[in-house]
Amino acid sequence: MFRGRHNATVDPKGRLKIPAEYKEVVDRDYGPRFYVTSLQGDKASVYPFSQWERIEKRLAELPSMHPARNKFLDRTNYWGQMAEMDAQGRILIPSQLRESAEVSGEVVVMGYPDRLDVWKPERFEEYLAQQPVTEADRQAWSDIGI
Repeated sequence: MFRGRHNATVDPKGRLKIPAEYKEVVDRDYGPRFYVTSLQGDKASVYPFSQWERIEKRLAELPSMHPARNKFLDRTNYWGQMAEMDAQGRILIPSQLRESAEVSGEVVVMGYPDRLDVWKPERFEEYLAQQPVTEADRQAWSDIGI
């Protein structure tokens, strides 16, 4: 499980240096293989491959013509590519996704239970501003015991 926010860098060749705190989790729990993708091209989502395989298994259980399944796969395949962490703890962000999400130089890496999301810092701040916490959010969190 990944937690928190860390700053990182995507170098000119498009390689993300995994922050040390996350690299410890990767080394301990997941290994060097990843699937890097996005649903909208606004950020790069970096899934340890074992986590991505869980998603694929759930999708495979759906009918091949299921609209939500195909919409999800259309997007994640369009933006996605396999990546392997090198000896320096870097993974390659696909060039098309890197350009669309504008992730180069300094980036923000957000930890989630199943993945890391890589954002252009200003874009993430805009996202937060556009998604303020509402009373409905507070109620939903309360309903699930948070």
